[in-house]
Amino acid sequence: MRGGPPLYGVLLAAGALLASAACSSPYASDSSSKAPGGRTVRPVEGCGASSWTDPANLAPDRTPARCQPGAPPPRPLREPRELTIATGTLSAEYVAPLQVALDKGEFQKEGLDVTLKVLPTPDALPLLAKGEIDALWAAPEAAVMNGLRGGFDIKWVAGNFSPAPKSKSGLWVRLKDGESANRVAMAGRRLGTMIGKGSVIAYPMERALERHGGGLADIQYQQLGSADVLTALQNGGVDSAWLLDPVWRKVDGERGYAFLGGQPRGEPLGGMLYGRTLLTDDVDAGVALVRAYIRTLNTYFASDYKRDASFVTYLAGLLKAEEPILSSTPSLVMDWEIRSGTTTRLQSAYQAQGVAEGGPLPESQTVSRSFYEEAVGHRP
Repeated sequence: MRGGPPLYGVLLAAGALLASAACSSPYASDSSSKAPGGRTVRPVEGCGASSWTDPANLAPDRTPARCQPGAPPPRPLREPRELTIATGTLSAEYVAPLQVALDKGEFQKEGLDVTLKVLPTPDALPLLAKGEIDALWAAPEAAVMNGLRGGFDIKWVAGNFSPAPKSKSGLWVRLKDGESANRVAMAGRRLGTMIGKGSVIAYPMERALERHGGGLADIQYQQLGSADVLTALQNGGVDSAWLLDPVWRKVDGERGYAFLGGQPRGEPLGGMLYGRTLLTDDVDAGVALVRAYIRTLNTYFASDYKRDASFVTYLAGLLKAEEPILSSTPSLVMDWEIRSGTTTRLQSAYQAQGVAEGGPLPESQTVSRSFYEEAVGHRP
């Protein structure tokens, strides 16, 4: 396990105090209520009113939910549990909380032996549905929705991030002669993405395309590996691409490129997805996994985590990223909560792309907030 940045010594000390308090008295009081499924939800040490926000609040400047550093305190499972989380990449910044949780032993504190396995979402979905992997760090993409319609028991249980105000993560285009960032003809452009059609970027991309004479049905999609999207944009293999933090910094300010728009602020579009194993068969482990994730955000990613240069160095090592590029982009707004209506808006975009099979699914079939609510002690 690697050493943490100096700034976090105080945070870890606070976490140790919370964990110590948890061993003797895990809850602030004996008051409790029943969550869906009959599970008891009690107040959690270090997580108060600020640990939950109204899902209907879609304000771009919404303050994300937060507990104290080191909270919620661990509640180790009676028997250790091995879990596998699939993710499309280990190098993107949005995967950093999982990498840090693993490196700092946050999963271990819950009695979880976690393995991160690189798998594309289409390959991971049937494995998740069959219980051959336990969780998926991805997004409620069209493939997920179509899988649900086909009988897969999968739900989105925790968010990941939204962009910082100054972020330019999103849709980038190579300008043709006579074009500018305010005047780009997008119809017919070839777009490079990690997912291709049916990605959650369809939702914010639809809004950007409408301003530039195009629509989701007018774009040609080319699916590429995470390391190939930027290269294809630069060498002309595609003439537009969805670039994540910190990749967009490689073209920002360069002549011939323009940023057209990105993910809505304050609204995570991905995060943790569970299959039947953690949704119903072993809910204790499902809550423990989310609790470790939330504690990692509160301890290491609560605010502008890139202000600490030593932490950026640490992250760059974990992600195998270039430190100057990583430090040149604003911190992501890490956020474990899921906004109301997000999967409805996503499905509308999938319909526009022609990749949705059947009618839209209600949120009750696509989202479960009960895991993070229990983890922070919020009683519905």
